[in-house]
Amino acid sequence: MSFNRRNFLILLGGSTGAAALGLFPKDSLAQATASEQKPFAVAPLPYAYNALEPHIDEETMRFHHDKHYVSYTTKLNEAVNKYPQLANKSAEEIISDLDSLPEDVRTTIRNNGGGYVNHTMFWQIMAPNAGGQPTGEIAKAIASAFGSFDKFKTAFNDAGSKQFGSGWSWLVLDNSKQLKVIGTPNQDSPLMMGMYPIMGNDVWEHAYYLKYRNERAKYLEAWWNVVNWDEVNKRYQQAIA
Repeated sequence: MSFNRRNFLILLGGSTGAAALGLFPKDSLAQATASEQKPFAVAPLPYAYNALEPHIDEETMRFHHDKHYVSYTTKLNEAVNKYPQLANKSAEEIISDLDSLPEDVRTTIRNNGGGYVNHTMFWQIMAPNAGGQPTGEIAKAIASAFGSFDKFKTAFNDAGSKQFGSGWSWLVLDNSKQLKVIGTPNQDSPLMMGMYPIMGNDVWEHAYYLKYRNERAKYLEAWWNVVNWDEVNKRYQQAIA
């Protein structure tokens, strides 16, 4: 049986397919869910679902944000709400110290807390009419650490293309305040390894498969057209401060 767009929609679920096809009022799913999440809320997209086209399509953004991200948020809240003491911490603090978590929620928080933190950042470091060469302090830091932006871009794409299965490609600041490119599996965050994520690209299939099918390399290359360097630079400056 051929695997086409219709098959993919069915696999992801009827309600999600309806949202992606525009059968729900715009933003209704995300806004409704955002008001219900405690202590962690769904961050709305800072742009329209179709704002990143043609590089990332509207249908993918609806699935990615309104289905996958909402699910991570819901499951994180369910786990945290079992232990009220965790609700006073930020999601970043919680996933940075997994060993201290109660064993019965540790894996759930690793997967879904990672998914929540990773995606909350991901929406912000993309923007319409963006991309191009980095500017500011992050541009200088990248040139210093990797030799040039092109060399960094190659290393970053390589980490994404070589990530087996689902995961992320990252630019991180390590414990010695040095920039590095790493890959992580699943929804693991660099925070879990004591590193700060400056920027990351999602290489789970739900991030690109509707448009790029199995051609992850094409997605990785196209993604540079939507990188919000202003936000990336801000994250870098906060990290080194």
